[in-house]
Amino acid sequence: MQFFTADDGAKIAFRDTGSGQPLLCLSGLTRNTQDFDYVAPHLGDVRMICMDYRGRGKSDWTGAESYTVMREGADALQLLDHLGIEKAAILGTSRGGLIGMGLGAMAADRISGLCMNDIGPALERGGIERIFEYVGRNPAGASSYEQLAVALERNMPGFSDMPEGRWLAEARKHYLETPEGLKINYDPALRDSFLKDYEAEAPDLWPFFDMLADRPVAVIRGGNSDLLSPATVAEMKRRNPALIAAEVPGRAHVPFLDEPESLAALRAFIAALG
Repeated sequence: MQFFTADDGAKIAFRDTGSGQPLLCLSGLTRNTQDFDYVAPHLGDVRMICMDYRGRGKSDWTGAESYTVMREGADALQLLDHLGIEKAAILGTSRGGLIGMGLGAMAADRISGLCMNDIGPALERGGIERIFEYVGRNPAGASSYEQLAVALERNMPGFSDMPEGRWLAEARKHYLETPEGLKINYDPALRDSFLKDYEAEAPDLWPFFDMLADRPVAVIRGGNSDLLSPATVAEMKRRNPALIAAEVPGRAHVPFLDEPESLAALRAFIAALG
């Protein structure tokens, strides 16, 4: 893991591996660089740049008021500056896709394309409410990774045909084993920031999506997703006929990106970047 210092002094963790087309990988709301461990072995022709948002993983905790899409987008651009990268494509999982849409509109000269993993310009309220139930809270009733893996498999409907050991790997990636039990590996204050967004009126993101029409754009949807609806994907296709779209059966929010359907979309997206 490497680090750079953002303009407000926060230490931000990142990984920079591979060579070729720069691909900035932005993770989900509560997650970190390890979101992309499953797909990394399949993308040998890109330079994968993965970052821990502030307050997550190994990056500094800087308080709820700084855990915003705008601040995280600014950190992403500053990471590109730190690495001397003028332009990169974005692979954004969930929140990462929202950041990607914002950067595609506000820093268009820096973003060569966007692949969104189970996220789009319109979000289903039910999916947002489900996220609100767990964000910022330590897992209950599980004192080991093995117990948590069983709980994840039981409590994550919409997932089937999972690779052997996948839930145990997820438990190890996203929770910390402590003498007091398992804990989240991010700042619990992220819940306060999410609550503020949860209670606010949802912004209209369609204009941001429309501004990406001159660049390669892809969307990967979990077939059982409760956050990204088929209707939203259909409207994305209507607005952008060149959209690369895939649906992954046996996945809810979010696909792990190593599924055949995900990889086919990602490879088509990377090829379209030129």
